[in-house]
Amino acid sequence: MAFQGSLAELHLPDIIQLISVSGKSGVFHLADGPHHGQIYLHDGKIVHAEIDGAAGEEAVYALAIWSQGDFKFEPGVPTELRTISKSNTNLLMEAARRLDEWRVLSKKIPSTDHVPEFVVQEHREGQINLNTGEWLILSKIDGQRSIKEMAVASGLSVFDVAKILYGLVATSLIRLRDPGPALARAAAAAARPQSGPAASAGGPTVPTVPPAAGAHGGDTTAGPSAPPAPPPAPPPARVVPVAATNANHELLAKLDRMRDVCKSALGPVGESVVNKHYLKAKADLEAGGGFEAIQEAMTQIARASSILKGPETRDTLLEQLKAVR
Repeated sequence: MAFQGSLAELHLPDIIQLISVSGKSGVFHLADGPHHGQIYLHDGKIVHAEIDGAAGEEAVYALAIWSQGDFKFEPGVPTELRTISKSNTNLLMEAARRLDEWRVLSKKIPSTDHVPEFVVQEHREGQINLNTGEWLILSKIDGQRSIKEMAVASGLSVFDVAKILYGLVATSLIRLRDPGPALARAAAAAARPQSGPAASAGGPTVPTVPPAAGAHGGDTTAGPSAPPAPPPAPPPARVVPVAATNANHELLAKLDRMRDVCKSALGPVGESVVNKHYLKAKADLEAGGGFEAIQEAMTQIARASSILKGPETRDTLLEQLKAVR
């Protein structure tokens, strides 16, 4: 029986670990927008993976750092390809290490779809020493290739290219351009309706100046100037009732109890899922939300628990969470 879900709810290493323990054979189909990948298991062992032309271990590592997208496990789908010889434990440990390192890299490299560009600094002083890998990456920068495309052109993994670019961005030798906003603005400008003589002539649009308040159509006689309008009164100070503050404290306390119950029921395998929905619900409560924020967190964690540990664990968890309501 196939099962599926969102990578935003469950990390891929956790899902693979769950399937591998059961000794199942089949394929994980993973999709994030235009990007698609597959990971094949035989008797619970990862034997082959592929994504965007890459295959083997690097494909597993590239897929393991996805923080969004969808997954679907299709049991019983075989493959003759054997591009991976490492054990699942070694693969997932390396994937976890790269995930931690990627969290640091993402501070300067938010997406591998960004396009590197050279930074021209007229008054730069001092000598710049580059290693072979940095020279290789610099030679692939043309202002058009994305980081992913540079990885293909250089024969390196996206992860290795990102590590090299991190240092080059930190030293201000290059910068990263997000192609998305420019394309979106161009599409919006093309779709924006235009009117008036300037639009029909293809020239710039001239803004229309509205008539002064109190003017009558067709009357061009200058009259006495009206006195300036008084400045708007400042908004009244917001007073938070004591009862509302107390209610918020009670909700936060309930949220803490929910987190403790869920962590106890799911253990380490579900810790990341619990923390994610706990933090989201806490932010909603601090912004003025009500108990529905806690209910949503319960629903999402219970759904994840069904995948991680099965329906029985989900039912037990829901029973324990009744005490929090």
